[in-house]
Amino acid sequence: MLPVEPAASGRSLPWYRHLYLQVLVAILGGILLGHFAPTSGAALKPLGDGFIALVRMVIPPVIFLTIVTGIAGLRDMAEVGRIAAMAMGYFLVLSSAALVVGLVVANIVRPGAGLNIDPASLDPGKVADFAAKAHDATVTDFLGGIIPETLVSALTGGNVLQVLLVAILFGYALALSGEPGRRLLPLFEDLTQVVFRIVGLVMQAAPIGAFAAMAFTIGRYGIGTVANLAWLVATFYATSLLFVVVVLGAVARLAGFSLFRLVAYLKAELLLVLGTSSSESALPALISKLERAGCPPGVVGLVVPTGYSFNLDGTNIYMTLAALFIAQACNIELSLGQQLALLGVAMISSKGAAGVTGAGFITLAATLSIVPEVPVAGMALILGVDRFMSECRSLTNFVGNAVATVVVARWDGGLDRAALDRALGSGAAPDPTGRQTP
Repeated sequence: MLPVEPAASGRSLPWYRHLYLQVLVAILGGILLGHFAPTSGAALKPLGDGFIALVRMVIPPVIFLTIVTGIAGLRDMAEVGRIAAMAMGYFLVLSSAALVVGLVVANIVRPGAGLNIDPASLDPGKVADFAAKAHDATVTDFLGGIIPETLVSALTGGNVLQVLLVAILFGYALALSGEPGRRLLPLFEDLTQVVFRIVGLVMQAAPIGAFAAMAFTIGRYGIGTVANLAWLVATFYATSLLFVVVVLGAVARLAGFSLFRLVAYLKAELLLVLGTSSSESALPALISKLERAGCPPGVVGLVVPTGYSFNLDGTNIYMTLAALFIAQACNIELSLGQQLALLGVAMISSKGAAGVTGAGFITLAATLSIVPEVPVAGMALILGVDRFMSECRSLTNFVGNAVATVVVARWDGGLDRAALDRALGSGAAPDPTGRQTP
C-alpha cells in the first residue's frame, strides 16, 4: 500500500493539485496542440512514450512484490488456487459476454452496410505487419512464452505473465519455508513500500505523459480522420458504454457495490488511461487503490495482472464488431453458423495473443486469418481510426479488471466492506502520488 502524505491524511489540497484535474487539463491541452499545431503535436511522441516506459519499468517489481507478500501472508495455500480458479472462471464468462455483445450490436446496427467495398481493391500490405504478428501469436507459443529463461529475466523481460508465474512460485516457497520465510517477509513488505514510493514519483509526471500522448495522437492522425468512419467509432463507443453500464453494472450490483462510485474512485487513473491510450499506464495505481478499497493484496496481485492478459472486455467487443463491420463493408453476408464460428475463433485467439503489444489489432488479424469468409486485408479499412478506438478499448478493459478484482475478493470472503464503503463513499482516498483525490 502506498504511504500517505500529510496532505492526504486530512488537510484539503488546493484544487489545482489534484491529479485527476491536472491530467484532464493536460488531455485538453494535448488535443488543442495536436489540432492547431499538428507537426508540434506529433513531435511529442517520444515524451509520451517515455512516460509509458517509466510506468512499465515499475510494473514488474510492483506485481512481484504485491503477489509475494500477498501469498506469503495467506495462511491457507489452497486459497491461492481457489482465487485463481474463481478469477479465470469470471474472465471466461465476462470475456465471452463481451464477444457476444459485439456480435449482437454489429448485426443490429450494421455499421459497415452501404460502403460497398470491393475486396480486390484492398491493399493487404497495409496490415501485413499485424498479420505476421498474429501468425506468430499461437496458443502454444503463448503458453511457452510464460516460462522465463531465468528467475531474474522474468523481472527484466517485460512479460507480465512471466512475472506472475515467478511471483506465485516465490510466494509459495516463502510461505512454505517456515522461520526463514517469516524473517524475510518484513523485508519484502518494506521493499513494497519503497517501490510504491517510486510509483508515486513516476505518477507526478502523468499530466506530462497524457499531454504528449494526446498531442501526438491528434497531431499524427487528426480529428478529421474519425469523420470517415464515424459510425463505426460511435457504435464501438456506445457498445462499450452499454457493456460497462449494463453488464458490469449488474455484476457490481450483485456483488454489493456501485459501479459508478468505483468509476468515480478511479477517475484519475481512467483519465490517465484515456490520455495515454494504455491501460498499463495506470496498472500500479490500480493495484494500490484496490488494496486501499479493502481487497486483500493476494487477490489484487493475482487478479489484476492476470486480468490484463485474459480479461480484455473492450478488446473482445472490438474484435467481433470490427470483424462484422469489415464483412458488411465488403458486402459479405455471414450466416449464423459462420458468425458463431467467428465467435469461437475469437475466444481462442484473444487468449493466444494476450500480452502482445497492440493486442486489439493483432487479435483481430489472428481471428480473420482463420475465418476465410472475411478478408484480412479488410483491416485496412479501420486502420486509420484504430488509434481512436484504442482509448475506448483500454478504458473498458481497465474498468472490467477493477470490477473483477472486487468481485473475486468478495467471493473469496476477504473483502473489507468497511474499507470499500469508505473508499467508494467518500472518494477521498489518496491517489498514487500521495496527494488526496476527492
